Formats: sequence, structure tokens, C-alpha cells
Amino acid sequence: MAMALILVIPALALFWTAWQKFNAPIAPDAWLLSLTGLGALVVNVGCAFLLAKFRHHSGSLTRAAFLSARNDAFANIAIILAGLITLGWLSGWPDLIVGIAIAIMNADAAKEIWEAAKDEHQSANA
Repeated sequence: MAMALILVIPALALFWTAWQKFNAPIAPDAWLLSLTGLGALVVNVGCAFLLAKFRHHSGSLTRAAFLSARNDAFANIAIILAGLITLGWLSGWPDLIVGIAIAIMNADAAKEIWEAAKDEHQSANA
């Protein structure tokens, strides 16, 4: 359950940052955004492949680790695309939209992990 809460913290921070950027969507450095996303993608895809063989194990921590790596890889792809779109359309909106989508994805993963942990807790007390 603590892992679910840990996953929600970046989502909450992202919503706060998105709220601030919503009023002034300044375009980020598109190349830096894309290159950072690419570097992170390499790391997260490697982690997702290492964790994939454990993803169906019943433990909520195992599920949390796999979902985190997988979601981060998807988020990295979206960040790369946002950077490429920003190259042609100098706006902060692609970055903002991707950020909100990442927050929603993390919140959904946190909910799934919370439910798995709750089921484990109930099974242990039965």
C-alpha cells in the first residue's frame, strides 16, 4: 500500500506543475526534452524487460515494479514525441498534455497496486 502512495506523489506534483504551466504554457527546449526522454526510455525498457518475467507473480510489490517500469517507458515515448512536436510548434501545450497523461497513468497504476495490496492484506488476515 505504501508503494501505491509513493506512485501517487509524482502524479500530484505533476498536477501542481501542470496547473502552474496551464496559465503560461512556455515551450521547453525541444531537443533537451527529446534526448532526456530517449535516455530514460533506454533505461526503463531495460528494466521492464528484466521485470516482465515476474509481472504475473501475485505480490503487489512485484506488480508495482513492473507497472512503474512499463509506465515510465510509455511516458518516455510520449515525452520524446512532445519534444518533436515542440520543434515544429513552439508551444508548451504538447509538454503539458503529455504531463497530464503521465499523471493519470501513474494514478491508475497506483490504484491497481493499492487494490492488489488490499487483497493481500485481507488474505493474510483470513
